[in-house]
Amino acid sequence: MATGRHKRDTDARPSRLRRTRLPLLAAPIALAVTGGAVALGVATQGATSLVASDASDSLSRVASSPSASASTSASAVPVAPSTSATPAPTRRPVASRSLSRTRMYAEVDLNLWSAAGDAATLDGQLSAGDQAVYTGIRRSGRQQVVVDGETRWVTSGHLSGDKPDPAAGALSDAPCPDGSVERGLKPQTVRVYRAVCHAFPEVTSYLGWGARSEHDTGNAIDVMVYGDKALGDRIAAWAQAHAAELDLYDILWYHRIWTPVRASEGWRTFADRGSATANHMDHVHLGTN
Repeated sequence: MATGRHKRDTDARPSRLRRTRLPLLAAPIALAVTGGAVALGVATQGATSLVASDASDSLSRVASSPSASASTSASAVPVAPSTSATPAPTRRPVASRSLSRTRMYAEVDLNLWSAAGDAATLDGQLSAGDQAVYTGIRRSGRQQVVVDGETRWVTSGHLSGDKPDPAAGALSDAPCPDGSVERGLKPQTVRVYRAVCHAFPEVTSYLGWGARSEHDTGNAIDVMVYGDKALGDRIAAWAQAHAAELDLYDILWYHRIWTPVRASEGWRTFADRGSATANHMDHVHLGTN
């Protein structure tokens, strides 16, 4: 049965003869054609089914293959930039030399040198207890320090992070920067002055001989601390600890007096003398025997 649609020809009227014979002739032909078509259709359908089946099996095998899946995914999904590339080398920050600087104290009197080598020249002294900034650099048996804003070198092994107790160190008998204070003083009083000026380099003012009690005989010095009570307390405690070595007769500080012969009584308050200086509020008085 034809499936195509054609325009109908109304004038075409076949004769009786043709009408009679056509079906007779067409029947075998139609049968043959139909049989062939059926056979061809069956064969074609079988081949098509076989091809489809084979293709389906092949696709199934390909789809089940890991490499095929990866290939399919790679072709179907946009590829993102790889993050597994070798990372760029990290630049290490250069340590700032200033970060390694540490405030330290001289445990003993130290010479200050202009350099670390043998050609260095002597350029001052760092007294025991003096503060310096250690840069962290060691060379040729010396350590680099900064004193008063200047770079200098000291012998290694004599700097401490803790301020040494003045009483624990040896007394210095080296001359002090201001030698005029020694004028008119007795030898034992000169020794007291030198020991104090090296133990407490922050003190810059002293009073020696004068027309007042104990000073007029050269047996006393006044260590001026002005409003720094904490410093005065340290000096007074240091003097007590070294009273025997310094041959001290008395210590007057902050309206009190201490004497070795009455040490068991501790500090004793004395009568008001009318002013801060007279009451020894701005200086420590050290008298010798």
